[in-house]
Amino acid sequence: MISRKGDVLLGQMLIDKGIITPQQLDEGLKEQKKTGDFIGATLIRLGFAKEDDIFPVLSEKLNIPYIKLKDAEVSRDIIKKVPAKFASYYRLMPVKQEKNVLTVAVTDPLDLHTLDDIRLLLDCDINAVLASEPDIIENIKKYYGIGADTVDKIMEDAAKESSVISKSGESVEEMADDASIIKFVNEILQQAVVDRATDVHIEPFEDELRIRYRIDGVLHNVSIPPTIKYLHSAIISRIKIMASLNIAEKRLPQDGRIKIKVNDKNIDLRVSIIPTVYGENVSIRLLTADLLLSLESLGLVKTNLEIIAQMIKKPHGIIFVTGPTGSGKTTTLYACLNKINSSRLNIITIEDPIEYELKGITQVQIHPKIGLTFAEGLRHMLRHDPDIMMVGEVRDFETAEIAIRIALTGHLVFSTLHTNDASGAVARLLDMGIEPYLVSSSVECAIAQRLVRLICSKCKKEIKLDDKLKKELGLKIDYSKTKIYQGEGCPACKFTGFKGRTGIYEILPLTDEIRDLVLRRASADQIKQKAVALGMKTLFDDGVEKILAGVTTIGEVLRVTKVEAALEE
Repeated sequence: MISRKGDVLLGQMLIDKGIITPQQLDEGLKEQKKTGDFIGATLIRLGFAKEDDIFPVLSEKLNIPYIKLKDAEVSRDIIKKVPAKFASYYRLMPVKQEKNVLTVAVTDPLDLHTLDDIRLLLDCDINAVLASEPDIIENIKKYYGIGADTVDKIMEDAAKESSVISKSGESVEEMADDASIIKFVNEILQQAVVDRATDVHIEPFEDELRIRYRIDGVLHNVSIPPTIKYLHSAIISRIKIMASLNIAEKRLPQDGRIKIKVNDKNIDLRVSIIPTVYGENVSIRLLTADLLLSLESLGLVKTNLEIIAQMIKKPHGIIFVTGPTGSGKTTTLYACLNKINSSRLNIITIEDPIEYELKGITQVQIHPKIGLTFAEGLRHMLRHDPDIMMVGEVRDFETAEIAIRIALTGHLVFSTLHTNDASGAVARLLDMGIEPYLVSSSVECAIAQRLVRLICSKCKKEIKLDDKLKKELGLKIDYSKTKIYQGEGCPACKFTGFKGRTGIYEILPLTDEIRDLVLRRASADQIKQKAVALGMKTLFDDGVEKILAGVTTIGEVLRVTKVEAALEE
């Protein structure tokens, strides 16, 4: 390691260059005494300096090149030369090889013991270059795969014990309680939380096991070692144990829940397992158990926020939230309930499944196998003197009819429908067989929504629009005075250009004019045209506002509002 004297010298160089102050160096040295870390890492952790400030200075001091690994392309042949467990243990990354000289990136190029170990292991000369530890760890995950060192150890131990590892993985099922399997599953879940994934998919195929994270609504492949395929059964068994499921049952689907804590954050995992031709497929939904939902955080523009705030204060009626699966409907309903929740109101929900536990609200999970359906649950919920009720989804005539009659008897009801837009909610109810006068009398509002990805604030840049994009937007504005943005891609957003999501909304209050159209069984298009004439903003309109505000991109809005975009043209 770099000596204490070297730490002070590096600190003085940082002071001379105006990167830190003498007081910050003193504080950094005191902290470094406790941890024993390299002074540069300590200053970065304390927030006194950035990585890009310290490492060039250290490179100059040691006369050793500093590289950014995200800019380096490493061949698979080079990766094979250094075992995953070796790279993980020593925190190093092979970069390139020229003749008999291997270039490796390390955080401490003066750690001669490690460099000597690498020389002996690989039987070649070593050229050490300087790189930051986060960069090295990220590249190990990228090229070796998450948990590669753990998998290597499992395979080595199995080989030593002369275990027969078949493609079916049956011989390793008993390893579900093995420390290495536990560690690997934990690493997959922990990385999912760090990457802000909402879902984890573990999918077996004939010649590989694929793991994918859904981040900001888009699936991304996770880099994992190829040999993980042979541990498929052990991984599934471990997840079943965590979710209190039947390990022996492989022919039927199973559902369960797991509660974990990652970085002081409570995470609720909803596990679903289905059998496939190549083994069991696992889908895990990650829900932040301590998430505080609010209407203000959903991305509603001021006018839409005011409409919803007014609607949820009504004493009776139904408010429907519509959109495809994964568009955030349940989140919006929870935010509405949180807004009006108080000790003076009795709020009961019936859901499938219960995604978040809401304090002070009675939540019921449906169980169709034992007869507890949405319709049956609604009937019994009325006996509990509710003021407000939420039905997870209106799927059929029976549920719709009961919900509407409950609304007509003085209750406020929230629910969801699967329709493309707000006007489609009315048409769907009529198609189910609900009489127009019941729809007109009970429905107060229909809210359609989609989720669009947010432009990463770290790599956001202004772009120029070509004629094709201007036509797709269909806006009569002065483009020379309008700024449009997109993300270039950076480490903060994993080079996607996006980080986080927000909603775009279309809110249709049932005014007297709209109710009159409903009574006349007008089509969804006729209702929509009238609503727009009365001032309703479509999903596309709301998306355009967010484009012009620099929140999201044209491509994102067009991706989720193709029908609306076509109508605008």
